[in-house]
Amino acid sequence: MFKKILASVGIGAAKVDTVLQTEHLLPGQEFHAEIVITGGDVPQELSGLELALMTKAKVESDEGSYFRNQVIQQWHLADKTTIQPGEEIRIPFTAQLHSETPVTELPVRMNQTVVWLATGLNIDMALDASDKDHLYIYPNEAVLECMQVMERAGYQMMKADVEKGYISAPGFRSNSGIYQELEYRPNSRSLFGVKEVELSFVPEAHQTHVLIELDRGFRGDGYRSVTIAHTDADIANVRNQLEHLLR
Repeated sequence: MFKKILASVGIGAAKVDTVLQTEHLLPGQEFHAEIVITGGDVPQELSGLELALMTKAKVESDEGSYFRNQVIQQWHLADKTTIQPGEEIRIPFTAQLHSETPVTELPVRMNQTVVWLATGLNIDMALDASDKDHLYIYPNEAVLECMQVMERAGYQMMKADVEKGYISAPGFRSNSGIYQELEYRPNSRSLFGVKEVELSFVPEAHQTHVLIELDRGFRGDGYRSVTIAHTDADIANVRNQLEHLLR
């Protein structure tokens, strides 16, 4: 049973609905959808149909920073076709979310992370996220454990957003063209002079890479990285790894 119409757009007289089994997903998870095209009052030729996974990413420029809608993934659903008045075309669709899909479900008030699906003849980069039904993306076990360790270590998440670009460290590099930053600050004065910590994640099928940016008032910024295998032993060791890197 399909549970949610995620996107509904009009293309001339025809109407296109994208229906997803569930809008609650994990990065890298397989999802199942059905695209329903309903004809209008007259025959209509459709030049093709696309589906895109979208987010809102911060772009840095000489004039300052601003947010723009960014395609993470794009799929071709249908070629050129003619739909007759009242005709209904149903297209079953299965795909896998990009492993670097940003997490939206976070315990932070200033959460600037949104993810949604857009359907159309040509994906318009100016599509307004406020007009779309969002996907609810949850952290995998490794990311969730990192968040919990930061909280237990006395850090509070202050902000989450998505930035346009790539991150890299020895042994890994992101590839989606966007990356998410979780910004933390210590609840009290840090023993090691840390003013702010930013975590970014590059999840893969069997491991998650973590890039840690430390802002120390007297030593400037520094970077650390760690890779967490998706095993019980490695996830149980996240606390030791992170607390050591935060020193």
